[in-house]
Amino acid sequence: MNEKACGTGNGGFKEAVCIHTDKVYDSCRDKDCLENIRVYLTADGQCVVDRAINVKCTKAEIIWVFSDIEPVPFNRGFYSVDLKYFFKITLAVFTGLSRPTEVEGLATFDKKVILFGSEGNAKVFASKYKQDAFDPQMWKKTNMPSAVVEVVDPIALGAKVLDVKDDCCCDDDFDLASVPESVSRVFDDNLILGGEQKRVFVSIGIFSIIRLERRVMLLIPAYDFCIPQKECVGATDDNPCDLFDRISFPVDEFFPPERSSFEDDLDDTNGGCGC
Repeated sequence: MNEKACGTGNGGFKEAVCIHTDKVYDSCRDKDCLENIRVYLTADGQCVVDRAINVKCTKAEIIWVFSDIEPVPFNRGFYSVDLKYFFKITLAVFTGLSRPTEVEGLATFDKKVILFGSEGNAKVFASKYKQDAFDPQMWKKTNMPSAVVEVVDPIALGAKVLDVKDDCCCDDDFDLASVPESVSRVFDDNLILGGEQKRVFVSIGIFSIIRLERRVMLLIPAYDFCIPQKECVGATDDNPCDLFDRISFPVDEFFPPERSSFEDDLDDTNGGCGC
């Protein structure tokens, strides 16, 4: 343990303490290349796309990831984790010789992985207040592990616009009513489905880490309480240059690194999630 980081003065092991924390029982990492996933647009956005001659995906962001856990039958201790990713896609729509129009839409992706989460039969209750907290469905799952998903914003790989009359444009069974309200509020207007003349499809790449955790009690060595030693420093209205003087010169902005960690992992094909 770094004594200086925690602010311990004398250091050294003092006692063994019991803490309640999340323990990772299983985890996996994966990179998914999602080809030609449909983008659902608002009414105004679809009106622009219907006149498009070309589109370009300029940005892709993670809005939310919904997860659901179920035990794997006849394989005790293992759980299937169903994930649904919600992406906010920003498009540059070209309708002629003028500058492109920026349009935003929603894309989704479903994924399932199987991880080990051990077994637990105890029902867990806490005294934390939650309004209308009693949910029979959730109450029955308090002995389940919890799924944690870490994902970075996707990499935009490509986009295309296709006419609905083309053979490759088939009707899908996506239901916009199933989109959570918190996701829908990200967009300026309601998303629409049906009546469009053209559809947009994008290809994106995502990196994610998925793990199963359980709340457990662990016995760990204790050295001391972590008391901060550094004083808080804030900006002053009298002389803002004082704060600027304490900022280090951004060398990396002028001299970018020669090789990024992303490039180092391009040839690494291990560690994929099982399905």
